[in-house]
Amino acid sequence: MSRTVEPLSQAMALLEKLEPGAPATVQANLDVFPPDVAELVLGYAFADIVGRDGIDLRTREMLTVAMLAAMGTAPGQLEFHMRAAMNTGVTREKIVEIVLQVSVYAGVPACMNAISAAKKAFQAVEES
Repeated sequence: MSRTVEPLSQAMALLEKLEPGAPATVQANLDVFPPDVAELVLGYAFADIVGRDGIDLRTREMLTVAMLAAMGTAPGQLEFHMRAAMNTGVTREKIVEIVLQVSVYAGVPACMNAISAAKKAFQAVEES
């Protein structure tokens, strides 16, 4: 994405592409903070980094799922990015493979947390 639009608008457009309705949910989570916080956090994350051309969005989502799963400390974001990955064309089978890879390099507890997130993400996608 080019920087012709303000960073927050650009970030929200990318979030909408990842999951319809996501911008409203994110905005609601940030509503107690000053407006510039959303611009700083989301603008940096989604407009400046995720929106870059160097890696396609599908691959970025697979990388994000792997990193969040390995961290094991962001279950809500992991579940969101699993849904977003599926919305960009990543199959359930590939998500399962990513989660299995996490077990080797981040440990079984991180893998088990990722399995819980995957179950929720798979169910949410099936119900939508």
